[in-house]
Amino acid sequence: MDRIGIDLGGTKIEIAVLGAAGALRLRRRVPTPAGDYAATLDAIGALVAQAEREVGAQCTVGVAMPGALSLATGLVKNANSTGLIGHAFQADLEARLGRAVRVANDANCFALSEAVDGAGQGAGIVFGVILGTGVGGGIVVDGRIVTGANAIAGEWGHNRQPLDGEPPRKLPRCYCGREGCVETFLSGPGMAADHAAVTGASLAPEDIVRRAQAGDADCEATLVRHETRLARALAVVINILDPEVIVLGGGLSNLARLYASVPRLWLAHVFSDEVRTRLVAPVHGDSGGGRGAAWLWGGPD
Repeated sequence: MDRIGIDLGGTKIEIAVLGAAGALRLRRRVPTPAGDYAATLDAIGALVAQAEREVGAQCTVGVAMPGALSLATGLVKNANSTGLIGHAFQADLEARLGRAVRVANDANCFALSEAVDGAGQGAGIVFGVILGTGVGGGIVVDGRIVTGANAIAGEWGHNRQPLDGEPPRKLPRCYCGREGCVETFLSGPGMAADHAAVTGASLAPEDIVRRAQAGDADCEATLVRHETRLARALAVVINILDPEVIVLGGGLSNLARLYASVPRLWLAHVFSDEVRTRLVAPVHGDSGGGRGAAWLWGGPD
């Protein structure tokens, strides 16, 4: 049976239809209705109906979403797309589609996609990282998502960012209510805010990268701080989880220098005489969330 995977993001909803062997049959995206929960359900319903008309069959449906479903209430929690919080998203979508739907955190789905047939294929433990508007993480062990006792496994973005050796400073406040979260430093907006705090210049992450490549010393310093902080934060993950592969996703995963600099920098912080963990770019790029959502119903036949 064909599988539909939906990646529900803050700015776009993407649908992918995978054939039995994992071949992409259809891919389409639409803007996410800003702040309108009912319209979001309608948009997903319309995408599913149109996709099934085009492929000529009813498919299984999996959804990658920000945040998690509370094990106590079934309601959405911990979503940086805050309009989802407190809603019975899975139950509401099942009622809208008239069938069972499988739902998982978007970073978990990204990690599953790369573990099944991507950069982490064949690895026993894969940690998937999202470095985008927010920072997320997902854990896959032996081809299965690890959800955890509280449905928060992999949420390293809301641990305190290690700032060893940096001068004391007022820590940025996170949407979650705490201060100094990894997300406030290592997300795209976090990088931009750090650059502005140090230099006074307001630049988007892509402009910081472009100017650093052109020789701008301030922008280069911002990237070095970012790499150093990312290495420290991932070293904590390695010390606890010891994955074979860490896959980077999100917009900042396109920064090619990370894959050489971060493993060099994390050596000083990992409790081992050598570090065999590989830091790799995703095979499926920004399609990983949707592909992983499709694989919630099982891998390629």
